[in-house]
Amino acid sequence: MAKIKSVYVCQECGYENPKWMGKCPECNKWNSMVEEIREAKTTSTPVNSLTTLTGNASVPKSIGNIKSGEKERIDTGVKELNRVLGGGLVKGSLTLISGAPGIGKSTLLLQTAYNISKNSGKVLYISGEESEEQIKIRGDRLGVKSEELFIVSETNMDIIEEHINNLSPAFVIIDSIQTVFKSSVASAPGSVSQVRECSNIIMRLGKKENIPFFIVAHVTKQGELAGPRVLEHMVDTVLSFEGERTEEFRILRTMKNRFGTTSEIGVFEMSEEGLVEISNPSMIFLEETNFEVEGSVVIGIIEGSRPMLVEIQALVSETKSPMPRRTSVGVDHARVNLILAVLEKKLKIPFYNCDVYINVVGGLNIEGTLGDLGLAIALVSSIKGKVSKYEKIAIVGELGLTGEIRPISFCDRIINEAEKMGFKNIVIPYRNSLKCKRNNINIIGVSSLKECILKIFS
Repeated sequence: MAKIKSVYVCQECGYENPKWMGKCPECNKWNSMVEEIREAKTTSTPVNSLTTLTGNASVPKSIGNIKSGEKERIDTGVKELNRVLGGGLVKGSLTLISGAPGIGKSTLLLQTAYNISKNSGKVLYISGEESEEQIKIRGDRLGVKSEELFIVSETNMDIIEEHINNLSPAFVIIDSIQTVFKSSVASAPGSVSQVRECSNIIMRLGKKENIPFFIVAHVTKQGELAGPRVLEHMVDTVLSFEGERTEEFRILRTMKNRFGTTSEIGVFEMSEEGLVEISNPSMIFLEETNFEVEGSVVIGIIEGSRPMLVEIQALVSETKSPMPRRTSVGVDHARVNLILAVLEKKLKIPFYNCDVYINVVGGLNIEGTLGDLGLAIALVSSIKGKVSKYEKIAIVGELGLTGEIRPISFCDRIINEAEKMGFKNIVIPYRNSLKCKRNNINIIGVSSLKECILKIFS
C-alpha cells in the first residue's frame, strides 16, 4: 500500500522541504511554501540491463549518424508573429506566451487560430477562464468564422487529453495553464505539481502527435511570469506580450526560442477589429514628432534584425529640492545616471540641482547603447533650450565614460532606415562614417561628445 506523505513546495522555484518554512532558501521568497499531498510508492522495478528495456527505449547515437534538418513550420497568417517565432510555428513545439491582463493575448491567439484553421486544418481552442459564448463574442468582433475552429471551456487535463485525441487538431491553444489541473495530483491548480504534471502531458502529446501547442501564462504585478519557473525550462519558446493598456501599440518579444533567434520583436496596434500588424514601426513612432522643440531627438536603434527610428524626449528643470528627481521611461535608469555623470564631468553642465525626466515615445523599451549619444544631446538641448541647426536629423552612437563616441554595429541598416524615412541628416560615430557614403542623406561623423554638440548647436 502506498504511503501518504506531505511535502511543502515553493510556488516560485519548486524547492521542496518536508517542513514549512516562512522563507524559501532557494529563491528567498517569503510565504511561498504550500503544502502538497503525495503518494510514495513502496516498491519499484529496477532496470538492471538493456535487455529489460522495451523496444521504444532511447539508444545513444553518434552525433555523426544523427540527421539534421530544418523543422517543418506552419504559417500563422500573422507576419509579425512568424518573425518572432523564427519563420513560423514549428510542428510539435510548445510555446508559452505571457503578458499583463487585457494586453491582447487572447485576441492574438484567436486571430492566429482562425488563420491556421483556414489553411492547415482543425484548431482546438481550450479556455479555462472564459466560456464558449464569451469567446464567440470576441470572435464575432474580430470577424472569426471558420468551421475548422473548435472551442471548448475545460480545465480537467484528462478530459482535455481525450478531446485532443478525438479531434486530432493541427494546432492547440490552452488559455491558461494556471487553470488546468490533473485529478490524480492532490494540489490546487496553478501549483508547482499541477503545472509540472499538466505541462509534461501537453509536451508528450505535442511530440507524439506532432501538434504545436500555445500555452498562456499569467504575469505578476512586476511583469514577471507568475507561478513556478519550471514552466519556462520545459517549453521550447517563451514569448512576452508587452505594452500599456492605455496605449495603442503592443510589442511581442522573444525571451527564449529553441528554433530561432531571441532578438526579434513584433509590433502591433490594438484596434476595434483586433491586433493590426505594423510593418513599418519607425513611421508609427515618429508620426507626431516635432523637430523644432528642444529636448526632442530622433535616435536609431536595432531591435533584432530590424532597424527602427524612435523619438526620445528629455525635460530638465531646476529644482530647490535637496534630492533632485530622476525619472526615466523606456530607458535604463542606471544608463541615464551614467550619461548625466559624463555630461557633468566632461562638459561642466550642472545637473545636480535639476530634475531630469526621460521618455521614449510609443512605449518602447530601449536596450543596448545605440541611443546613448541621442539621449545626451536631448538632455543638453533641454537644459540649454537649444534646437539643432540641422533639419530632420537623426542621431546614433555609443557614449564612452571619457566622452568619446564609440563605433556601433549595423550602422548601414540604421542609415538606410533614416534615408527611407526622409531624414536629411544623421549623426554617427566618426569611424563608422569612414565606411558609410550616401548621396541622399548628409552623414555627420563625430568622435567626441563635445565635437557633436558644437556641430549640432553652433
